[in-house]
Amino acid sequence: MAEITLYREQSADSTVIPNLFIDQYMKDANDAQLKVYLYLIRMLGAGQSTSISDIADKFNHTETEVLRSLKYWEKWGLLSLEYDSSKTLTGIRVNSLRSDTDLPVSREKEPVKSSAMRAESALRPSAEIRLQEPMTPPETPKRFSETEKSAPKEIPSFTKPVYSTDQLREFKNREDTAQLLFIAEQYIGRPLTPSEMKTILFFTDELHFSDDLIDYLLQYCMDRGKKDFKYIEKVAVNWAQEGITTPKEAQRTAGKYDKDVYTIMRELGKDGSPTNTEVEFINRWIREYAFPLDIILLACRRTVLGTDKNRFPYAEGILKSWKESGVHSEADIRKLDEQHQKDPKKKAGAKSGGNNSFNQFKQNNYDFSELEKILISNK
Repeated sequence: MAEITLYREQSADSTVIPNLFIDQYMKDANDAQLKVYLYLIRMLGAGQSTSISDIADKFNHTETEVLRSLKYWEKWGLLSLEYDSSKTLTGIRVNSLRSDTDLPVSREKEPVKSSAMRAESALRPSAEIRLQEPMTPPETPKRFSETEKSAPKEIPSFTKPVYSTDQLREFKNREDTAQLLFIAEQYIGRPLTPSEMKTILFFTDELHFSDDLIDYLLQYCMDRGKKDFKYIEKVAVNWAQEGITTPKEAQRTAGKYDKDVYTIMRELGKDGSPTNTEVEFINRWIREYAFPLDIILLACRRTVLGTDKNRFPYAEGILKSWKESGVHSEADIRKLDEQHQKDPKKKAGAKSGGNNSFNQFKQNNYDFSELEKILISNK
């Protein structure tokens, strides 16, 4: 196919968009987010103010969708939002764009607000918003030392609130909720129960998932044959803990996670798809214990040398012991091994146990026969 030549008709009435926005920021944004940002740039260039309701009317969006779009660009650092004492949005500062090399390794999550505050902000009549010229972006985050890099990442916790009937009714009556609930019902294949609606409210209210991300979440779980909302909620919380905010990020993480599962399975001498019980073990090692893959694989190799049966509980014993001992790297494991060799009591214990070098981790009182039945029943 021949190349296409592009021509431009010169016009004084135009809005200039930086190439960096097109190259780096535009690819992950949805329709509403793009429209809101481009409209703000256009109004800023014209020296005009606007309001949430004006933007919503302009593009046939709800005010909630507009606010979510503004929050999305604020998390990326493209906008800074200013509020008055009554939490009404009064100003938007457009920040200078930053390239990949200037962006933080991980973005801060949007501050958690109560459902009442979020509803209040969304439903209050919009004030006129001042648009301000771009400002210099914040300082690039400092480089971390090797000690800081090796420190375990703090995993945020999320607790599902006990929503009242009035809160659920308010959620169902929001303009943008009907479409979301309809999509969920299409995936599930039946009307949602009040409890399931409250779970979706949890996704939007506490986890701050966009409609696009909730749509992808449901699709992801349905593709795996999982319609149970407890399972769906567990996946959502895991994504929130990993800082996932877009379907593309979720897709990348899911692909990596699936790959790691099968890598661990192979290291333990397992072929085929994992059972539910095996996935629970692996999920705990990766997410709860927060071990990197190389540490888990090392435990798997020691497991294979230590036993031919019940390898998942055996590996669990090793990894749980390492977790309790504060292991973060292979160097930490070598130190534990050295301490084990120097401890005469542990040496004696190892000898009395048939000179098994794997007695260095705390043994758990597993009923191996029962565990084997569970593993077989889940195949």
